[in-house]
Amino acid sequence: MKKRMLGLAAAGVTGALVLTACGGGSGDGTSADGTVTLKLVAADYGDKASNSSTRYWQDVAQRFTAANPKIEVDVQVINWNDIDAQVKTMIQSGNLPDVLQTGGFADKVADDLLYKAEDVLSESTRANLIDTFATAGEVDGVQYGIPFVSSARALFWNKDVFAKAGITEAPKTWDEVKAAAERIKAEVPGVTPYALPLGPEEAQGETLIWEFGNGGGFTDAKGAYTLDSKANVETFDWLRSNLVEPGLTYANPAATDRKTAFADFAAGKAGMLNGHPSLIQMSKDGKVDYGVAPIPGRTGALESTLGVADWMMAFKDRGHQEEIRAFLDFAYAKENTLKFDETYNLMPVTKDTLAEMTGNGRHKDLEPFFQLLPKAAFYPLGDTSWDAVSAEIKKSGGTAVGGDAEKVLGELQKKAEDAAADR
Repeated sequence: MKKRMLGLAAAGVTGALVLTACGGGSGDGTSADGTVTLKLVAADYGDKASNSSTRYWQDVAQRFTAANPKIEVDVQVINWNDIDAQVKTMIQSGNLPDVLQTGGFADKVADDLLYKAEDVLSESTRANLIDTFATAGEVDGVQYGIPFVSSARALFWNKDVFAKAGITEAPKTWDEVKAAAERIKAEVPGVTPYALPLGPEEAQGETLIWEFGNGGGFTDAKGAYTLDSKANVETFDWLRSNLVEPGLTYANPAATDRKTAFADFAAGKAGMLNGHPSLIQMSKDGKVDYGVAPIPGRTGALESTLGVADWMMAFKDRGHQEEIRAFLDFAYAKENTLKFDETYNLMPVTKDTLAEMTGNGRHKDLEPFFQLLPKAAFYPLGDTSWDAVSAEIKKSGGTAVGGDAEKVLGELQKKAEDAAADR
């Protein structure tokens, strides 16, 4: 998995501005006494009930309302498998949230649903955003997407499993991945040599990582979709012939989610996989002796990697601009962003939290990812058709590894072109 991560924030939580209902106070969600209720919908980063993001957001909401008695926050947290579909239903039914935290924003911009970032963030909060991520939140030069968390991808490998298979270092090429997987299958029964999650949770992430390794990707230099390029078809053909058919990964990668692959690795049941920083703590909890290395490519380790940012955005429909601004300034306070990033071992998108995490000595395990992130390549986030295209890749992209890759990717390409034309 793929990737999201100061007037009020610089002053800390206790400096939050206390507001009464104003601005959008007359819109939906305003009670008779003038109290405004903001609707917050957010993705769940937890892997079990005890670390669900619901707990985090309820705590933030309670402290925010304590500082802003006339603004309440109704929190709804949805798992990653369902959030895209549920948000789509909310939009179609006219039941829009005020604030949404999820994986994409550009399609909402195309439908003119969102406030500009400058309309719902104080100048100091905007200035505290890491520049590259703020820029990635732009559509046609205007920022709408507010980065929430960031991440990068790297190869995780189980050192104990590798040692049992007689392997001393992480693979750097696809052929070395295959050779290592073959050794693991032969020498370490009960372990999935390479955990390949191409299921609907995040097929677009795993797909793009492998396509980068063959010089491919989702778009060309001009931004046009190239889902069915020769390089991409070759990538899936290689995966099918070299990992899937020889039984070196899951029997049906297209039905296997990242959550399953991560859980397997953290339980010592997978030899290697592409992972992001949240897998670090999971591996530690599972007492897995792991290593982190650059992503293997067809001819050598990649110098870049997939970078991911998840996003916050504010909807105009209910008209609560000032209340949203107060809440987002509060939510982006260092105390809150640091807690979220450290809870899920994600990387920050704000300058003060980045400085804290690189300087407090508690995040040595993230150093490989901090080093990779500046060279990371991203999804085509600013393309207003990307969310629709991403949803299609999640639904069927993984099936390219099980059959006719040219046909599957060709159908996806047509859908991508149709989505781009509709925008």
